[in-house]
Amino acid sequence: MIKNILYFLTLLAMPSTKIPQTEITNGLIHATIYLPDAKNSYYQGVRFDWSGNMSSLEYSGHTYFGQWFSKYSPRIHDVIMGPVEDFTPLDYSETKKGESFIKIGVGVLYKQDEKPYDFSRYYEILNPGKWSVKKNPDKVLFVHDLQDKIYSYHYEKTVQLIKDKPELVLTHSLKNTGNHVIETSVYDHNFFVIDKYPIGPGLVVRFPFNLKYDKNGPEVVGWGEMGEIKDNQISFLRTIGNGEFVECPVIEGYGPTSKDYEIRIENRITGAGVRITCDQPFFKLAFWACHTTLCPEPYIKIKVESGKEITWTIRYEFYTLNK
Repeated sequence: MIKNILYFLTLLAMPSTKIPQTEITNGLIHATIYLPDAKNSYYQGVRFDWSGNMSSLEYSGHTYFGQWFSKYSPRIHDVIMGPVEDFTPLDYSETKKGESFIKIGVGVLYKQDEKPYDFSRYYEILNPGKWSVKKNPDKVLFVHDLQDKIYSYHYEKTVQLIKDKPELVLTHSLKNTGNHVIETSVYDHNFFVIDKYPIGPGLVVRFPFNLKYDKNGPEVVGWGEMGEIKDNQISFLRTIGNGEFVECPVIEGYGPTSKDYEIRIENRITGAGVRITCDQPFFKLAFWACHTTLCPEPYIKIKVESGKEITWTIRYEFYTLNK
């Protein structure tokens, strides 16, 4: 109880104004989803795909997503919740100062200088494309159409709760409607806030393979002090404090097929668990956690020829543990 109170004290109130949102349920799971809108969206940053921002998901008395950050403004890059996705920008390094580049699910952005791409910066949106949303009781279809001089696409993402199952499915399609090949990667940040429990002992992340990483690699932070990577599991040696984090930008050990894209996250104190799978193999795997959220970050590769379409699906199966 004390830990949960401390968790709430680290967070500031969410915006009180009405923002576009909807709720979905299948009788087992209930979720609240914010909707994209160029002027009124809860999230107006340029890091993450604007579709699928999930402020809450509840199953069997447990909560899985929610506010994890302490400061809110709609253009802050990471004021976002749920299983949100981030596409690598198209041709940023080849784009000259004063020209534009594209982030799928965001739009056409302005490159104001020659500095390397920085996901925490705000880049002016020159063309947000066109969003459309179709709402149903158990699912939401997001459609983003973008027309630009170099790249154009039709992107669809469906957030759906499966009938009679404790399961959430993210179904994606990306059709290349332009004349140039679209080649990028996308990862799911997975901002888990399980039962609002601070990240520490009792929270475990497991994979179907033994994890390998460079302990002395750049940006490797906090392992051996706050967190531990051992065999096929990530666990925590102590509670991560406010302002602290653990990070490993490159984790290896997985094979070339989608069978290794299986992530289990369990809160063994509250008894909540989730299994994540995908029909695509890992392109890259990273991990990050702070006091309020833990985030396995699986990347997949995207390549779509002109006139072609690619699809991929991510599944979340929620379950409870015997404590």
